[in-house]
Amino acid sequence: MTLRPLSFERDLAELEDQLRVIEQHSFATVELHESIRALRVRLNTIRSERFAHLDAWQIVQVARHEHRPQTLDYLDLIFDEFIELHGDRCYADDPTIATGFARIDGRKVMVVGHRKGRTLEERNRFRYGMAQPEGYRKSLRTMKLAAKFGLPIITFLDSAGAYPGITAEARGQAGLIAMNLREMARLKTPILSAVIGEGGSDGALAIGVADYLCMLQFAYYSVMTPEGCAGILWKHVKHADKAARALRLTASDLAELGIVDAIVPEPIGGAHRDPRWMAATLKRELLRGLRIVESIDPQQLTEHRYQRYRRIGACEEELPVSGTSNGL
Repeated sequence: MTLRPLSFERDLAELEDQLRVIEQHSFATVELHESIRALRVRLNTIRSERFAHLDAWQIVQVARHEHRPQTLDYLDLIFDEFIELHGDRCYADDPTIATGFARIDGRKVMVVGHRKGRTLEERNRFRYGMAQPEGYRKSLRTMKLAAKFGLPIITFLDSAGAYPGITAEARGQAGLIAMNLREMARLKTPILSAVIGEGGSDGALAIGVADYLCMLQFAYYSVMTPEGCAGILWKHVKHADKAARALRLTASDLAELGIVDAIVPEPIGGAHRDPRWMAATLKRELLRGLRIVESIDPQQLTEHRYQRYRRIGACEEELPVSGTSNGL
């Protein structure tokens, strides 16, 4: 499969094309093998250097790559015996959020995650990962079921936000998201969340109130998309790159701010370059995270979760300089 190059990878795509042309030659000589080896080394060196210094907007582009592994890919590669649960027991089933019982290394867990889809038909059906009220109601129903049976919950965040359509608003989208935040904070079972692609606004946070949060290296997590922020602050989406920097939405930014507990490294070039390697690496981090959250005293779990979110957004006030008026 030929991967679509991102805007900052076009020169690398030309090198890959050259490499493919050389490799198609049927004859093998010492000189040919040497050329192939040298070109591969050059390509890997440039890509490694490039991806080690991506800016915030470039990371957003990687997070949105059409071939980036999604929730269903990780369900196949990480978990066993996934049994999907459907319906919100109130209105309908929103397929945008996949949820069900599964096993990870023999441990029973409840998995909840966004679906984006691969084909145009799937993306239209799943609204590119933007869930409706039924999806959030379904996710909360299954998470409460997990708490009833004492099962840990693992959630995968990969959405630009909640579906903003008028029908979703008419069915109480905002209120249901708020309810999810409140009820997840109260659940008496360990919750582990992973940002695997886009972590956009309330659409992601509605299934992301967790005791432990890990984030893939080239994912992003933000109060809103860069385009939305640019439209509000600079009145045009052409300033999305500036907004991405201002939002501090990268994994390294959020780890520095104490919001993310662990950054999961990705293959050189992003998770879409080697989904199996990415899944194996993410699985190790999920198992490590599970050990951490399961070590928390069950009687202190909700208080620990509460304090975790109270610490987010802490700030310092500068005291007035001696001898100056404080304005009162």
